Order: sequence, then C-alpha cells, then structure tokens
Amino acid sequence: MTRKSGCLVALLIALLPTAALAQPASGDDATHDALRVLKQQMEDALNAQDLDGLLQHLHPDVSFTTMNNDVRVGKDAIRAYYDEMMNGPNKVVDRIQAKFEVDDLTRLYGDTGIARGSSRDHYVLTDGTDVVIHGRWTCTLVREGDRWMIAAFHYSTNVFDNPLLTRLKHLALAAVTVTGLGALVVGAVLGRRSRRRQAASGAQAS
Repeated sequence: MTRKSGCLVALLIALLPTAALAQPASGDDATHDALRVLKQQMEDALNAQDLDGLLQHLHPDVSFTTMNNDVRVGKDAIRAYYDEMMNGPNKVVDRIQAKFEVDDLTRLYGDTGIARGSSRDHYVLTDGTDVVIHGRWTCTLVREGDRWMIAAFHYSTNVFDNPLLTRLKHLALAAVTVTGLGALVVGAVLGRRSRRRQAASGAQAS
C-alpha cells in the first residue's frame, strides 16, 4: 500500500463515526414516513368532511383545543363539536379546505412524538363569509403497538390580526352606525311632534 492510499484509508476510517451520526436511524426513518402518511390522511379527511376518517386516527382520550379556545376531550366530545360547527341546525361553518405544513421532523421521545407547524385554512361560513386564516398548531402523538395516534392537538391564530376579527370590527362599526342613524331619525320624529303640540297649544291659547 502506498503512503497516499494509506492516508486515504485512514481518513475514511476517521470519518465513519461522523457519517454514521449524520444519518438518521432506520427505525426513525420508518417512523417519520408513517407520521407523514398520518398527517396526509388527517388533512384529506378534514377537507372531505369525513368525520369517521378523522376520528380513526385519534387516541380515545385525545384532547383538542380549538381555534375558538374551546377544549374537547375524547372522541365523543370531538364528534359533538364537529356536528355543532358543521352539521347541526345552528352550524357556523359550511365548508373548509385546510393545508397543513410542518416546521421540521417530529421530535421523538420513545413512543411519544411532538410535531408543530402552520396551516392555511379556507373557511366558508353559513352567513356567506369567505375567509382564509393562517394558524399555528402543536400536535402530540403516541405509539400504541404499531400505530401512531394523535393524543393532543392545540390550534391557535393571531388574535390581533385575522380576517374574522376584522369582519367583526366592521360589523360592530356598521351596527353603531345604524344605531346612530336610528337615534337621529327617532329624535327628529319626536322633535317634530313636540313642535306640533306646542304650536297647537299656542293656537288654542290665543
């Protein structure tokens, strides 16, 4: 072996531990692939308004914190919330299309994983409101047997800058304007009646 080739072999041997550390473990690769599939299945089920498709990926004791700061625990509670918002006689949402993005790989702690990311949610409400909301989410997953399930999901949005808040401000301003105009009209009518009465009283006195 020449001196040059010997140095090359020594360099490769020295780099082997570093290269091995830089590669994710094969078990983690399989886990992340499974979690990507789970994320896509949840997104597809939500956009198809397939409630059963959503619930099958949830842990029985799942905890869900909604965008309106409601907390539902368990599959039955989440089904009730979904029906209330999207199916019942007083439903708020007519349809939704969501796109979820992850910030990075799920952080794994044995049989528990924590994922976080963003979402772009297109809502059409029953009153005709059509808005796109950019949200943030955090998801806790647990593995039971060979299945990963969602144990907790927390969703939030910017309370200072979002389309629904802007719409509420506009509605409030419109309500104040209508109320003010109504008060002016009532005041004018009452004033006219008062002047007529005063004029009639003056005529009778003379």
